[in-house]
Amino acid sequence: MVITINQIANVLYRGDQVTISNQEQMAVEQCYRFLERFAADKVIYGINTGFGPMAQWRVDDAYLEQLQYNIIRSHATGMGDAMPDEWVMAAMMARLGSLLQGKSGIHMETVTLLEAFINRRICPFIPMHGSVGASGDLVQLAHIALCLIGEGRVHYHNEWHETAEVMRENDLQPLTIHIREGLSLTNGTSVMTGIAAVNQLRAEQLLRYATLAAVWMNEIAGSYDDWMAEPLQHCRHHDGQERVAAEMRRIAEGSQCLKQREHALYDHAHREEKVFKDKVQAYYSLRCTPQILGPIDETLATARRIIEDELNAASDNPIIDPETQNVYHGGNFHGDYISLEQDKVKMVMTRLSMTAERQLNYLMNDRVNGILPPFLNRGVLGLNYGMQACQFTATSTTAESQTLSMPNYVHSIPNNNDNQDIVSMGTNSAELCARVIDNTYQVMAILFVAMAEATDLLAIKDKLACGTRCWYDAIRRVAGPIADTPHTEMLERVKNLLEKETKL
Repeated sequence: MVITINQIANVLYRGDQVTISNQEQMAVEQCYRFLERFAADKVIYGINTGFGPMAQWRVDDAYLEQLQYNIIRSHATGMGDAMPDEWVMAAMMARLGSLLQGKSGIHMETVTLLEAFINRRICPFIPMHGSVGASGDLVQLAHIALCLIGEGRVHYHNEWHETAEVMRENDLQPLTIHIREGLSLTNGTSVMTGIAAVNQLRAEQLLRYATLAAVWMNEIAGSYDDWMAEPLQHCRHHDGQERVAAEMRRIAEGSQCLKQREHALYDHAHREEKVFKDKVQAYYSLRCTPQILGPIDETLATARRIIEDELNAASDNPIIDPETQNVYHGGNFHGDYISLEQDKVKMVMTRLSMTAERQLNYLMNDRVNGILPPFLNRGVLGLNYGMQACQFTATSTTAESQTLSMPNYVHSIPNNNDNQDIVSMGTNSAELCARVIDNTYQVMAILFVAMAEATDLLAIKDKLACGTRCWYDAIRRVAGPIADTPHTEMLERVKNLLEKETKL
């Protein structure tokens, strides 16, 4: 089973189940049998030694089973709110993907139980805080392992229960320690990778919304359509820009709002004009959207590849390799790949928010757009306020994302008696990225409402392209025309609509 981001989406949102193949089962069992023989008379980290800086101390054979329980219980020290179920499910899938590589030396019982937790939607309690991203997500993975041994709490059928109670209900037995189950379950990058996979799904959907918004905004402005022309994009030689512009041209098909420059300005009809009525070029937040969104497209494409590589990577330590008949000690648990990518995704999502906020400002400012009332005000100026205060929310939320965009990747703090002297902070990066993505959904919801309002005020809904008209209709089903009433619930409905599309 190669775990993909799309497969995670199918499990999280469409009820799919995971299945371990016979080939994967054989790989796990072969690795376990090799380790069982190999470890009999050798010193191997985490099997008959202490953990971390205490690896210099041998553990007596009489306590090897207790050692594995100790690593789980002693590291279940996270704090803060519980992670959302979709993060926990994705993290368990990432852990399963790692263990199925057949490089961890665990017993088949471990992956079978993990599979059962995923398929029955049994979600361990994982606190938000605890990981420094190396040795992977020790603390937060320990909370998953704690539940697999029948302890701790789980979220099941939308309620919190003691794990032992839910396991009895599902006829599941707590995990038995064989050789190194405790270390193999707690050591790795699976929590940060699971969160990153969920972030990827949401970020990619936001890029689709931003691409659509660029077309809709230019329809509202009555722009000339050559800003997305294929020859213009092609001579820049950037794949992302070309892909985005091609999608914009597809969305714009059939639009009666966009003008053709060759018919309006290249026909010699304006020879005597000194000041042109229509804007010769739109503002950057409208005209430069292929150039702005192109790098975002390429960044997300790279992030998807790296996340999927990590979903199917052996990310613990040591690596048990039956093919070479050896055990390799190293640092595959280090989360730099995910940390860097989540910082990059976080930054481009903030850039997307900034673009949406500037497009919103175009709609709000009558002195800029020249075609709409101030703040899209349908009423009496001074008495009524339209979407004036909605812009405050969008601007402040974008500003928060700008602050959160400071990279975590460069914020290593040594700890663990300096054994972990440089760490990735990958899970923090993924969590902050998720917050920025949620902020971006909020800003995008406000922009979509504003575009619907502008469409009504200009009476152009029947002239929109099919690709934008369907979204005008969708917004109007959950958000009617703006009046001087509280807008929070209406904006939440629109945000929920946008988020729902991510899960379809």
